[in-house]
Amino acid sequence: MDDAEFCQIWRNFAKLIEENREYLNSLDAAIGDADHGTNMARGMAKAIESCDGANGGLRETSKAIAMAMLSTVGGASGALWGSGLLKLSASLPETRSCSEREFVESVDAFVTSVHDRGKANLGDKTMLDVFLPARDRLNAGVAAGESLLMLANELVGETAAWAANTKDLIALKGRAAYLGERSRGHVDPGAFSSSLWFKSLNQALEGKRA
Repeated sequence: MDDAEFCQIWRNFAKLIEENREYLNSLDAAIGDADHGTNMARGMAKAIESCDGANGGLRETSKAIAMAMLSTVGGASGALWGSGLLKLSASLPETRSCSEREFVESVDAFVTSVHDRGKANLGDKTMLDVFLPARDRLNAGVAAGESLLMLANELVGETAAWAANTKDLIALKGRAAYLGERSRGHVDPGAFSSSLWFKSLNQALEGKRA
């Protein structure tokens, strides 16, 4: 993956977040603060500025995106995405391109950071209900010699399904956990926005814009 593809992931993600801003807010209204879409859209707009202004390699660009998320996205989402992306950036090379394995290892570092910081597990109705199984699929696929494009294409549908499946879960972490049983019946907004990231990844690898 080169820096152009890497930045395109985030441009696509920003566009998809903006297109789904009000839907994400409506999901968050049911179990949170009703601002997940607005927060993520603001953060991604700033992240794209950082991406466009970066002159270094993948590590510098991803670090700039991380700092943009930390400084502009409020609540748990900003902390989780920002700190996770700092770990992702540290695992990427300073060059303008990386191997598919190196990219997958950086995603692994991101997911590990989110898991360690948020203390959430699979089934807790969070963004990790998307990222944990996706990380495992990426790791297994690359180890087996599957291409990142093929894996990303597969994960578009799978991550959307995993996000949708959070509707049947009871939240055990975050603000939604205070609702207990009442959190059931609503899709987790963080899981849904996370599924959009994998759609963005696939579009970038296919050379498409969102």
